[in-house]
Amino acid sequence: MALNLLLLWLINALALLALPYLVPSVQVDSIYTALVAALLLGLVNTLIRPLIVLLTLPATVLTLGLFIFVINGLLFWFVASFVKGFSVAGFWSAVLGAIVYALVSWAASALIFGPPRVVVVRHDDYGR
Repeated sequence: MALNLLLLWLINALALLALPYLVPSVQVDSIYTALVAALLLGLVNTLIRPLIVLLTLPATVLTLGLFIFVINGLLFWFVASFVKGFSVAGFWSAVLGAIVYALVSWAASALIFGPPRVVVVRHDDYGR
């Protein structure tokens, strides 16, 4: 479990290092910067994002879910404002950077961990 978390953290950091090659308006200076930014992005997405998504649920429903991209971009930009050596040129760069970062991270995780497993639990004791 802990090894998987460390591996996922490293995958996300490497995805951040690849990001400036795909989105030139996002800059990451070093592997150390990428590790810190990946850790902060993970914490922000785990702790703050669910609350923001809940508070902006009417806007998300009204825009048929597209407001989630705005939230992701704002949180990406928010983390970039705190980490020295990680910079984003503006709001739309942050939205594009967040989308590309998520896709690269997802693809790399799928290559390393394989497809997700689905476990079905059946209970056949109806009324016993």
